[in-house]
Amino acid sequence: MRRTRVTWASAAAAAVTVTAVLAGPAQSASTSAGGDPAALSKLATTLGARSAGTYLDASGRMTVTVTDAAAAQAVTAAGGVAKLVTRSSAELASASATLDRTVSTPGTSWGVDPKTNQVLVTADSTVTGAQLTALQAAVAKLGGAARLERTAGKLTRFISGGQAIYAGGGGRCSLGFNVRNSSGVYFFLTAGHCTNISSRWYANSSQTSLLGNRTGSSFPGNDYGIVQYAAGVSHPGNVYLYGSGTQDITSAATPSVGQSVRRSGSTTGVRSGSVTQLNATVNYAEGRVTGLIRTNVCAEPGDSGGSLFYNTTAYGLTSGGSGNCRTGGVTYFQPVTEALSVYGVSVY
Repeated sequence: MRRTRVTWASAAAAAVTVTAVLAGPAQSASTSAGGDPAALSKLATTLGARSAGTYLDASGRMTVTVTDAAAAQAVTAAGGVAKLVTRSSAELASASATLDRTVSTPGTSWGVDPKTNQVLVTADSTVTGAQLTALQAAVAKLGGAARLERTAGKLTRFISGGQAIYAGGGGRCSLGFNVRNSSGVYFFLTAGHCTNISSRWYANSSQTSLLGNRTGSSFPGNDYGIVQYAAGVSHPGNVYLYGSGTQDITSAATPSVGQSVRRSGSTTGVRSGSVTQLNATVNYAEGRVTGLIRTNVCAEPGDSGGSLFYNTTAYGLTSGGSGNCRTGGVTYFQPVTEALSVYGVSVY
């Protein structure tokens, strides 16, 4: 997953330089031996209910799930791999909608797993007793359209006191991506549960180097926020690679299930993994957030707001998850494309 990290000059310097942090060495995007992934994703969309999603298989080929032979032929003709499944996207969406209406227990999440053609429901270690029994019953009512798994630890936002970007009044998060609007005004994006804390953000814990002031925040429901840079703060459109120089972020997109990603954050640095779900729903103790990217990349408190990316492409802002970087875990990200659209800004 990608997390944006900030690098700034000392407090005595005339200006502060903020650099979005990307993880590790640059990687080239995966290519499909049997067709263009973007074109196949578009084809899956045009198939509507006759497809139940796409994912990259272990060899990097784009697989399109289909419900009938004619749709399979269309995928094959486009150079893709077709997988015949029993449940359509409409059926899986209906199952997710039922969970949206009937389950609000903190520590739970769900989203479509296109590889198994099911809605995967996750419960953390805090879901026990009557809550767990009720959740099991809700999943059972959906039959084979859903399955339940347990995850260790507690599903929570990744925020903590410490380093990186500091909230006025206390709290530490990680910068996501530097962005600008059409008028040439510069901002940075981070998690909304971070920007909810304070309107003023600093480069140091003693709060003497002002980065900027919040101009927007959305959490729960979504998990993104935006801060306008103060005068005198440098904000290049690149990312810090933890000892390997910097790399530009030149675009933003939605990843595919199965795609390799990296995350960068102020607590655990650069970590790698892959996307396991899109459009996931998470019930934090503070409220529900929908439309998230789920990955198997680890993260810890203080990594909130950091960057999810691959090569030069921005994908998301770290929201929360369970586990840690010693034992592993599940982490969720706010898609960056939604925040860019809402605030009318772009990466550069």
